[in-house]
This record gives sequence, structure tokens and C-alpha cells, in this order.
Amino acid sequence: MAADLAGGGVGAAAPVDPDGPDGVRMTWNAWPRSKVEASKCVIPVAASIATIRASPSLLVLPYAPLRCKPPCAAVLNPFARVDFAAKIWICPFCFSRNHFPPHYAAMSETNVPGELYPQCTTVEYAPPPLDAAAAAVPPPVFLFVLDTCLIEEELGFVKSAMRRAIGLLPDHALVGLVTFGTQVHLYELGFSDLSKIYVFRATKEISKEQILDQLGLSAASIRPGTAAAPGYPKAGLQANGLLPSGSVNRFLLPASDCEYTLSALLDELQTDQWPVEAGNRALRCTGVALSVGAGLLGACMPGTGARIIALVGGPCTEGPGMIVSKDLSEPVRSHKDLDKDAASHFHKAIKFYDNLAKQLVSQGHVLDLFASALDQVGVAEMKVVVERTGGLVVLAESFGHPVFKDSFKRIFEDGEQSLGLSFNGTLEINCSKDIKIQGVIGPCASLEKKGALCADTVIGQGSTTSWRLCGLDGSTCLTAFFDISPGERSSQPGTTNPQLYIQFLTNYQNPEGQMRIRVTTVTRRWVDGSANTEELVEGFDQETAAVVLARYISLKMEMEEEFDATRWLDRSLIRLCSRFGDYRKDDPASFTLHPNFSIFPQFMFNLRRSQFVQVFNNSPDETAYFRMLLNRESITNSVVMIQPSLLSYSFNSPPVPAMLDVASILVDRILLLDAYFSVVIFHGMTIAQWRNMGYQNQPEHQYFRNIDTNKLFLGVKYTDIFEMARFLLAKLNPSATYNSAHEVAPGSDVIFTDDVSLQVFCEHLQRLAVQS
Repeated sequence: MAADLAGGGVGAAAPVDPDGPDGVRMTWNAWPRSKVEASKCVIPVAASIATIRASPSLLVLPYAPLRCKPPCAAVLNPFARVDFAAKIWICPFCFSRNHFPPHYAAMSETNVPGELYPQCTTVEYAPPPLDAAAAAVPPPVFLFVLDTCLIEEELGFVKSAMRRAIGLLPDHALVGLVTFGTQVHLYELGFSDLSKIYVFRATKEISKEQILDQLGLSAASIRPGTAAAPGYPKAGLQANGLLPSGSVNRFLLPASDCEYTLSALLDELQTDQWPVEAGNRALRCTGVALSVGAGLLGACMPGTGARIIALVGGPCTEGPGMIVSKDLSEPVRSHKDLDKDAASHFHKAIKFYDNLAKQLVSQGHVLDLFASALDQVGVAEMKVVVERTGGLVVLAESFGHPVFKDSFKRIFEDGEQSLGLSFNGTLEINCSKDIKIQGVIGPCASLEKKGALCADTVIGQGSTTSWRLCGLDGSTCLTAFFDISPGERSSQPGTTNPQLYIQFLTNYQNPEGQMRIRVTTVTRRWVDGSANTEELVEGFDQETAAVVLARYISLKMEMEEEFDATRWLDRSLIRLCSRFGDYRKDDPASFTLHPNFSIFPQFMFNLRRSQFVQVFNNSPDETAYFRMLLNRESITNSVVMIQPSLLSYSFNSPPVPAMLDVASILVDRILLLDAYFSVVIFHGMTIAQWRNMGYQNQPEHQYFRNIDTNKLFLGVKYTDIFEMARFLLAKLNPSATYNSAHEVAPGSDVIFTDDVSLQVFCEHLQRLAVQS
């Protein structure tokens, strides 16, 4: 059986669309009826939701959704019972009877509205604007925050990327510019006569009110009736205490109007001129620069879609958000320092960015972080604000690296290359009465809307049924955790409904600025777990379960001190196999698993060895980056992060999936490893020798050139047996180690490690699972 477990799943064809038309995948597709039975299932009851995933079959309805009576407020869906004669529908969540409004009068059994089509469990509403003011589409806002504590070469790469980005922006998009080094400079782009800059000191925290006062945007800094400054429109205050839209043009201008001004500013921009003493780091005030950007957007554009795009080239060494002192003798904090609570600046920085996150979430604005440096820049501290605002994060070694250049360009591209960046989203979850919501893990923030559906246990952003999604795109994925708590009526015989219902409602502003409402309603079946283990097993999704566990333990590792993730995973896996395996007591050889569970031990083996659990040899910044992407990507992509895919190229056959095992290394093979965060091309010994001798350049070896996959991929880590083979070897199952070198086939390889192999891991699992 261990061999079956170790080899399970390799080469199996994946379904075309594993997420289905709704973009919802659950750990269990049949739910246990009681809290006790749910705890015996070991794996949490959770759902992964692709909130606004593009779908060719999506039905768009040009009117507002019809909602149930408060406090339920669920949207009409195909699972509602409809009385066409009386024009009444019964909500499947609260069983309230609701009358259809007059504009549904023509409805009949043969003429039903789109939201009642049985196949349209996901629909999108595009309601018409209420008035002319609502019809005016607000332009998107891009505020660039540039680090100038860089060497000349790096600053040149930043300028080049900025010029490309400005050229790709829509003409009506509003653009602003902040630069920072030892001080923060905010550019007044609307003052065309000369370059006008507002300078902020970096040594102390500046409140939003102070920023507005210094910029002349607060109510206190303008006296009614005062003449406007030369070059500005005359303007009084609006009812909300802010200057009217004319003042916005001082700092944020349409891209078509300020392209020349920005280009001239970039030409003049120099590296930070503040002298840096020997043995010191440059003084860099990242925290104050982001505060200034957030304050400006909060004053100028309340409630509109805006992004702060921060390009950071080193650690913050001054003012709020500082992660290390300017003295080079003090190293940047490591995981060991965090474990021992020896990182003196860490908690202060976390508190600062937590407050900044609350400000940006309340404004509905996004922070995107592009960190390019050989050292850490503070991604671990900034994680809270990037994740809660739904921002994008890219980690690279240099602003000249293709990872940065290509990723930065993708934000501004449209057409097929567009990321579909959307703004101002909210997510509401409604569910059947016996289900409570524990919380959500992913790029969102709680709106603290408490209610009867909130569970006592909190996971991630909890104690709410509504979340803010400041920034979201077609690939944004969230994980919702549920608690099963049946009421007294539910346990009475004859009153049980065999189906449960969950509705996900996402309001958002699409890239064109129009407000949309995406409604997904799903149903699953209740089962009596003690009597119907087969139904539970048939409804188990092992890929989703592996990803949900990875996200859950990543959260626990951050929140709980001295949490032993490996031991927790091992115990959970043993309990799961003991509960759902088929075996005779105390007979490991008799142990078998249902196909729905067969690859799960392999996922857990690779998760234990992954960068999400084994943080050794990764910096806190890298760990934060990996976890942010794990929390926001689809199940399919997240599975690749946990268990990479391996393709083998040879002369004798087309590319085929290979086992993630050291035995797959052969002298005449080229291996392609996709680990999501990196792509590795590995040449076997013979292939590497041929390549070094230039065979691929000779006409008689045309076929060799064709299978030399190095020609097919750009921006990959290029390795072979003589070079940085560790990128590949670190991911492979060590079935052959230095201890078993005598058993290795000629031409294969060994891994110098004391880690157990998948085979040994599964043998131990079988032995422990069948124990009395």
C-alpha cells in the first residue's frame, strides 16, 4: 500500500475546469449533520471562492437583484420555491415568503427571469445608475510612490518602467507622484510654471489631519471667501469639508494632461542626495511616504478606486515603519530573531502598518508593493496592509529583473493581457440556519457586521458576515471557514431539510468603473456522518483540503507562538486515515484508501517540506510573500505551490509528466519543474555534455535543438547537474540518498539528506493509522 500512496496521482489528467461554473470548491461536498461528526472529519469544513472569475457562460442581468426581507436579505436564486400564480417566492435560507414586484408581472412557468434558470447558479447584475451623478464613472487613480535611495543603475530601471506604465495608462486615469529617501517629496503636478514640491520630515509619524493641513486640503486651512492661489480655480468648501474637484488637479492629473510633466520630472529625478556615512545604511522613510500617499488619496478621492503603487528598493531605516537601524552592524531581523522576540522594531512597525491598513480600508484604496532588492525591505511588516487592501505584491532582486518589469507592465495592460483589476468590492455570505461563519482567509478586511450567522470560533477575518475587498481581480480567491451548529428544531425527526445552501454576494466596481453585483448560490447535501461514511468520502476534494490546510497552518504559524506545524499536520493526517481508511486493526499491510483520499498523504508529505512550513533558509520577507500568494491564488495554482509539477522531455517520446522523485533524473532527459514561484530546467548528465559541446547549433542535430527547452522559456532559473541543481533536488522525493547509494540505478542521482522518503513516510502512516 505504501507504494500505491507514494506513486498516487502522477500523470492523472486534470479536469478542464475543476472550479466549475461557480468558482467554488469545498473540502467536503457532503456535510456532516452535527458538530461532533464535523470534528471527527478532521479537515475543516471550508470553501474556496473565486469571487469575480471570468466565465464565458456568465449571465449578466441589466437590473437590480431581488432580495429577501431583512435581516436575511438573500438574493433570489434557482433554489427558491416559486408560486407563479400568487407571484410569491420562498427563500431557501430563512423560508420567508416574498412577493414579486410589479415588473415581474409577466413571469410564468414558461417565462422565468434569468436568475431562476436552474443552470444559472452564478449570475451578475448590472443595475442602471439611479441618477446622472451616479452614471458619471469616476476615473481610476494611480499614485506612484518611488524610492530614491537607489544606485544610479536601479533608478534608471525604475524610470524606464515608469515611462512605459504612463504610456499604457488610460488617458482619463488620474496620476500622482511621491518620491522618498531621507525625506518625502509630494509633487504638485497641476502647477505647470515650475516644479513645486511639498516636503515631509521622516522622523515622526504624521496623522492624516496634519497631512491635509500641510497640503491646504483640510477645512481648517481654508477660510471661506478666501481668494484662490494664482493658477487655481476659485472654490469654496463642499458639504463634506473637502475642497471641490478643482483642488484634486493640484496633485492628481489625468494621464493625458501630465504625461509631459511627469516625463520631465523623471528626467530630473536623482538618487537621494543625503550623504550616507561609511558603515551606515541610507536613511529611507518608507512608512511616512505611504502615510502621505494614503492621506492625499483620502482627501482628494473619497470612495473612488485608487491604488498606491510603491516601488521600494531597501529597508525602512527611519521614522514609523522602521525595520532596522541605519547602522550596518545591525542585521535585518530573521526568523530566529522573531521566534526569540529579539527583533526590536518588528512590533512597532506591525502596529503602524495595521493602522495604515485600517485607514486605507476605510477609504477603499489599495496598496501594491513592488520590492526589488538583494536585502529584505520589510514585506513581512507590510503584509498586513497589502493583504487587507487586496494589493499585489512582487518580490525581485532588481528593478531590471524580468520578474519586476513584466509584472509591473501587466498592471496597466488592457485587452487579453489585462488582469481585470477591480475596486471597491464587498463580499457578503449568507447560509442555511444550521451553519455559522468562522471567518475568511485571503485579501480582504472585516466590515465587523456581526449577526446570528457568526461563529464563536474565529479564523482569519471573523466575527462578521461582510468583508471589504478594496482591490480584486479575476484570479482573487478567498477561503471561508464554516462551523456546523444545528439548532433544536434541526435535530427533530421529520423536520430536516436534506439540502444546505450558501450564497456569496460580491459588489464591486469593474475596470470600466461600472458597479456590478456577482451572486453565487450553491447547495450541498447533509449526511449523517456516523451512518453514511461512504457519502462523506465520495464528497471529499483532496486538492482543496490540502490547500485549505496549508492556508490554515500558515495563519496559525503567524498567530500562535511555538506552534509546531509539522506535528499538527502529522496528527491530523493519522486521524484522517484512521477515520476513513479501510483496514484490519493492527495490520498495516491491509490498509487502503479510497481514490478520493489516495493522493492526500502525498500532498501532506510535500506540504511538510514546503516553504510554508519549513521557513529555514527563507527570510521573513520571502515567507510573507509566499503566504500572501498562497492565500489569494486559485486552488489549482496553490496545489502547484505545495506539490510542484514535473515534465520529462526525451528523444523517444513527447513530453510526459514525471514522478516528483529523484529517480526521475536520468542522463538522457531534460526535466522541467514548475514550482509556481520558479521554473527550473534541468539537463541530465549526457544532455548537459552535448549542450556544452554545442550540438544544438549543428544542422545534423536539429531534433536536439527542438527538445532543448531552454529555447522555449524566458526568465527561468537555468540549472544542470554541474550548476545549481539544488533548486530541483530540494523539491524531489529523496527515495535515493547517500545511505542507499548502492541501490541507485546507473545514471540516476542521490540526494544528500537525512529526510525520510515518501515511501517510509507512508509506511509509518499506515502503521500508526491502524493501531488499536
